[in-house]
Amino acid sequence: MKAETMLAELNRLRKDLDEDPGDIEWLTLHHVFCFVSYKMGDFQKYLDDQSGRGAFEEFED
Repeated sequence: MKAETMLAELNRLRKDLDEDPGDIEWLTLHHVFCFVSYKMGDFQKYLDDQSGRGAFEEFED
């Protein structure tokens, strides 16, 4: 699993909502997207670890 794949999905989810800083759903997705963008290396390491544990087997089939 690539970090870019998940980041793209987070961005799609964020863009599906109206940009509304007063909406907790948009606010959460926006800040998670920003944080993950800044920590791509750490996120990729996490995904690699999870992949080794079989977390993405159903997705990758």
